[in-house]
Amino acid sequence: MSTSSVPKAPAHAPVERSAPQEPLDTGALTATFVRLKLSLLRNGLRQSSSRTAVFVVSLVLSLLFAALQLLGLIMLRGHGDAATVVVLMTGLLALGWAVLPLFFHSGDDTLDATRLVMLPLRPRPLVAALLASSLVGIGPAFTLVLAVGAAVALAHGAFAALVAVVAVPLTLLVCVALARAVTAANTRLLVSRRGRDLAVLGGLLIAVGAQVVNYGVVRISEQESAASLEPAAEVVRWLPPASAVSAIDSASRGAAGVAVLQLALAALVLAALLVWWQRSLTRLMTTPDGSTLAAAESGPERAESGSALARLLPEGRTGTVMLRTLRYVWRHPKTKTAWVSSLALGLIVPLASAAQGSGSLYMATFAAGMLGIQMYNQFGQDGSAFWMVAQTLSTARDARAELAARAYALLLVTLPYTVVVMVAVAAVLGDWAVLPSATGVSFSVLGALLATGAVASALYPYSIPQEEAHKSVAPGQAGIAWLSFFGGMLAAAVLSAPVIGTAIWLHLTDGHERLWLVLPFGAVYGALLGWAGVRVAAPLTARRLPEILTAVSKG
Repeated sequence: MSTSSVPKAPAHAPVERSAPQEPLDTGALTATFVRLKLSLLRNGLRQSSSRTAVFVVSLVLSLLFAALQLLGLIMLRGHGDAATVVVLMTGLLALGWAVLPLFFHSGDDTLDATRLVMLPLRPRPLVAALLASSLVGIGPAFTLVLAVGAAVALAHGAFAALVAVVAVPLTLLVCVALARAVTAANTRLLVSRRGRDLAVLGGLLIAVGAQVVNYGVVRISEQESAASLEPAAEVVRWLPPASAVSAIDSASRGAAGVAVLQLALAALVLAALLVWWQRSLTRLMTTPDGSTLAAAESGPERAESGSALARLLPEGRTGTVMLRTLRYVWRHPKTKTAWVSSLALGLIVPLASAAQGSGSLYMATFAAGMLGIQMYNQFGQDGSAFWMVAQTLSTARDARAELAARAYALLLVTLPYTVVVMVAVAAVLGDWAVLPSATGVSFSVLGALLATGAVASALYPYSIPQEEAHKSVAPGQAGIAWLSFFGGMLAAAVLSAPVIGTAIWLHLTDGHERLWLVLPFGAVYGALLGWAGVRVAAPLTARRLPEILTAVSKG
């Protein structure tokens, strides 16, 4: 067919254009997003019965806790410290709204605004629709209940009740807008690898926050009043959304001007948050993602830092395995979560007990115990890639070198960390005389955990699922994991009994001047236990390589 037979379009033929899409009305867009949020929630619950059960349990517990909080706030009505408690509670609530979405953003798909990039949406109606859909959920309902309880506790008089009608929804809107604005400004980070690493700190944040709240409760119960918290409350009452709640108290005391000013401050911050949110959405949807460029640029630096670490480690198989283990700790999400949680709790629990005056230096052995349990299930973190390790374990000697190197990597962090925690707790308690014996007990416990962990890794390996973040054990292997953990802990307690018994005997016989002997005894005994455990586990590992590979590959 020649080109001359192809019909040509007229030179000035009109070009057909599709009719421009009219932007959705804000009200219609808002209703659509609310229905979308409900659909996402409903479809998410349909995925699995376990997810439905978790949601129902979370809902019941949240409603129960909210009801108890509401009852407590109602009982505070007329109490002299009601304003202090309510204002600080609102401040903590706002802090939670600002911070927690950064660590647990994967639980809500609507927090990732990049999913909306291809839709013809204007920023301002989009913000209004997202704000409305954000009010659907357990968190907003819980916040609303607390805000209503705060209003009941502080409102006295008609004017205060009128202020409360404005303050309650304003508090809720500021909390939700704060969470959304912070999340939108950090969306690129949250969906990257660094964001997944940031999620590891969620457990640390909860642990620290729980200890701070616990310390405040203890202080209040000791003094039978919240007088010691009043200076902090004076500052927080001017920080939105606590300023909106404080406006109710100001109105009850007749300070109408102060109440209006505090409400205006909260409204101004809400407007600023919405503007920040809108600008973040605009930038997010109109600029390319440069996170891969940043990762490429930092590649040579990471390689150089890895080679620097390798130069500090022993040569041969030991150094190679140590480097691989330390890299697992840094890069493997679940291994990093376990390590960060252990490091945080090992420090927070004994320090918090010491600060409250109810602790003992021997409780600091908790730090060594938390890190010692990382020796358990050493091959589970390898997953199906364990076959490459198994190719190098042809004899019991190879297995011994492998297990010993993994123990050395753990000791590289655990030994200095244990000493630091011991010294810190001793400084808080002022009990320096017991420091040597408590450190010796910690070293013996650590050695016992290394020994039992090596044996448990050979006898009771289990898989760690990589896809499901909320699961630490593959289906059907939970019993193996519990048996490995609790059986090993019980065996470790029995193995370290000679050192623990020596420390107790010296205390009971007033041999305080000889307590320092527990330090070298515990160090040597712990080292012998760790060495013996690796020696026992090595032939078991070499004989059970197929069974171990099968067990750790199920996830």
